Amino acid sequence: MAGEPDTDTKPSFLERQRAARPWFDHIMRAATRYQENKGDYYAAGLTYFTVLAIVPIIMVVFSIAGFVLAGRPELLEELQQAITDNIPGQLGSTVQDLIDSAIASRGAVGVIGLLTASYAGLGWMANLRDALTSMWDHPRDKGNFVMVKLRDAGALVSLGLAMVVSLGLSALSSGPVVHRVVELLNMDNLVGMGVFLRIVAVVAALTATSVVFTWVIARLPREPVPFRSAIRAGIIAGIGFEILKQVGSIYLERVLGGPAGVAFGPILGILVFGNITARLILFCTAYAASSRESMALAHVPPPDPAIITPRVQVNEGTGVRGGIALVGAGVVGGALLGSRLRGRRSRNGRS
Repeated sequence: MAGEPDTDTKPSFLERQRAARPWFDHIMRAATRYQENKGDYYAAGLTYFTVLAIVPIIMVVFSIAGFVLAGRPELLEELQQAITDNIPGQLGSTVQDLIDSAIASRGAVGVIGLLTASYAGLGWMANLRDALTSMWDHPRDKGNFVMVKLRDAGALVSLGLAMVVSLGLSALSSGPVVHRVVELLNMDNLVGMGVFLRIVAVVAALTATSVVFTWVIARLPREPVPFRSAIRAGIIAGIGFEILKQVGSIYLERVLGGPAGVAFGPILGILVFGNITARLILFCTAYAASSRESMALAHVPPPDPAIITPRVQVNEGTGVRGGIALVGAGVVGGALLGSRLRGRRSRNGRS
């Protein structure tokens, strides 16, 4: 009916919410970018290489422990005595044999673990960098294979150093150093000091984690991106990661109570924790790439080249039907023309 509003052009509820709330519109843009650039696919690849790297890392740890125990016989005797006291029977003998074999083959185990961990680490870093680059929606040239792997190895070492520095700062801010400073200042007996130290520890851990995630989001993509856009995304990722750590600790406390939990709980926890962490990093990267300033500096691909296709039309002449039609038209035209000429002659003869 005339005068009724056009319901087809009326914005939907979601569109009205996005227009009224810029922060919600930013989240929706990030979610769209995450899905369009296969965020879940890259997160699955990162989870695979994370789990793949666990075994060689454990091998390296066992190798280091073997070298330490081989160099300190008194520590080895204490460990063997503790195993005998707490794990009696056949299981204790099995653990003793494992320790002896770890000490005997510590060199080979360490070398194999380092090689395998290097392979898994390079695969993990390559997938991470490709995933971050995809979230920023930047095209890239594959380049030389050797140079790409060397850059990935440098990025892996840089990330490891950044994590060590971050964890060190977090430990200094929340560990015995802070407690020692509080004791020197005679403030350990103040009311609420325990709560204050706990808050300091949480803030320090959150700050250190946010710095690492900001560096990952802004510096690990294969193409340069604006660092400023990654700061807020890094803080969000740091908060989410700290929440995941707390939930993970509660999960481990619950599942390690029984034999089945001891056998399968840790690996399932690592799978879930690794996948959620990968998704968190990639979504926060998409969030950083979806900001107004990042979109203003985004790469705009050139338009597709124009394709000019010449059109050639070949006229092969009239066919059989065309020839018959022309002959028929000629016969009819000739007959009409002859009758007209005869009519004129008869009129002239009468006159």
